[in-house]
Amino acid sequence: MKIPGCEILVRTLIEQGVDVMFGYPGGQVLNIYDKLYDHQKEIRHVITAHEQAAAHAADGYARATGKVGVCIATSGPGATNLTTGLATAYLDSVPVVAITGNVAMSQIGRDSFQEVDITGITMPITKYNYFVSDVTKLADTIREAFRIAKSGRPGPVLIDIPTSTQKAVCDYEPQKPVEKDPPLLPDPVDIAIAAKMINEAEKPVIYIGGGVITSDASKEVLELSELIDAPISSSLMGLSAISSDNPRFLGMQGMHGHFASSMAVANADLIIALGSRFSDRATGAKEKYSVKAKKIHIDVDDAEIDKNISVDCGIQADIKESLKVLLTMAEKKSHPDWQAKIEYYKDEEKKLSDNMPGLTPYNVINVVNEVKSDDTPVATDVGQHQMWAAQYLDLKKQRTFLTSGGLGTMGYGMGASIGASIATGLRTILITGDGSFGMNLNEIQTAVYHHIPLTVLIMNNGVLGMVRQWQTLFYNKHYSSTVLDRATDYVKLADAFGAKGHKCTSIEDLKNVLEEAQKSDDVWIIDCPIDKDEFVLPMLPPGGSMDDIITRKDGLI
Repeated sequence: MKIPGCEILVRTLIEQGVDVMFGYPGGQVLNIYDKLYDHQKEIRHVITAHEQAAAHAADGYARATGKVGVCIATSGPGATNLTTGLATAYLDSVPVVAITGNVAMSQIGRDSFQEVDITGITMPITKYNYFVSDVTKLADTIREAFRIAKSGRPGPVLIDIPTSTQKAVCDYEPQKPVEKDPPLLPDPVDIAIAAKMINEAEKPVIYIGGGVITSDASKEVLELSELIDAPISSSLMGLSAISSDNPRFLGMQGMHGHFASSMAVANADLIIALGSRFSDRATGAKEKYSVKAKKIHIDVDDAEIDKNISVDCGIQADIKESLKVLLTMAEKKSHPDWQAKIEYYKDEEKKLSDNMPGLTPYNVINVVNEVKSDDTPVATDVGQHQMWAAQYLDLKKQRTFLTSGGLGTMGYGMGASIGASIATGLRTILITGDGSFGMNLNEIQTAVYHHIPLTVLIMNNGVLGMVRQWQTLFYNKHYSSTVLDRATDYVKLADAFGAKGHKCTSIEDLKNVLEEAQKSDDVWIIDCPIDKDEFVLPMLPPGGSMDDIITRKDGLI
């Protein structure tokens, strides 16, 4: 039986297991939306207030579940509004399939109304993209897009479908959901070299990135850590892979990482990097990065090996499969002197803790820890609040921390928290700042309209805190365009959107309102004032190393 391309698209999405998608209708996707109406019992469509949030919601859905997130937008501005979300997913290796409509083939290249070359625009920020001019290829293209999005190093894939393809008819034969490609196995010679390096090390550190979560290799990481008596350090994207209360886990390292974690990496004689790309925020000055250490780098993407940091043993392979082999080859080790040094770093870190009373970042995040469950998804935007969340949140379960690491997208959190809540069925907490919240606060209406349980905690300092911190330290306190002091009344704003609002006056007040929010089905906006001069510490200056680490703000402000 012949059916139109728009029907083929919807049926193929259902075939691939899609039960929810995020988007915004428009002229060049009306055919698709007409079929979504017919299949609304099978696919839930969540309309956002802006297409950027649809892409972030698909991203949040994917991060919280490991499944492919799906978003849709019309041509022209609808399609271009997806680009920030696609770039965010691309930099953080998140599986997303984005569907866009375009003008009919007869109008392509004529500067038609709302025509844009979205495949050309998104080529650098997608894993792959398609322009489907032939309806007979549409179903297989969609299937291929899902396979590519979730295989190897995941990432976003875009499918642009002209209206003429949506209307054209052809036969459709349903198929089973596509499987992702088989895991890439390590080369036996390379893995033997890695095992020899591990067996000879006296001060090993396991450094994990987001690839450990993608590969579902947390169990194997812990087993290797116990076997070779090594602490575990993490990148920002690796957070939640290992429970934060595990004694082996030192937390995030790098520019704003935990002191003990960064010092362990700086003084190790072997770094076993798993699914991490050695970004500049993680390494500081690359020529000074862990110069005493040999380095093993295991990553499914060969392009990452030796890209930022030269390593002694690079292995392109699936992390879980690589660790399974390493666990059979690595020798049982004990490193008492190294562990004593690690404990010393931990003790030094405790001396740097913020013990001040009141609504300090440390106290605010600790209240969140007291109130949330281990399953609660926590999303952030980007800025100081993001780093405080990364430093202080108790993350006990994998995929419960959603943040924009590579692109650093302010405004990411609203869409991501909506996607995560829909994915898990759980109340999600968004930790944001007044600057980031202003980027996409219109999505509160999305959460209210769709009855999505969401708590938005605004760490409100009246400034662009991270930029102001840099201006304080490196730009002679020239606070150019970073003082916001907006007159926005977030309690009234919440009421206008149909949400609940509250402005905190104390830590006790914050705890009470967070507990009330956790028990409710409403959307909550909680305004939590903090001091504009709070710093994220420790901090490596840009281009600095552990020799330049800033641990206290005494005398800096």
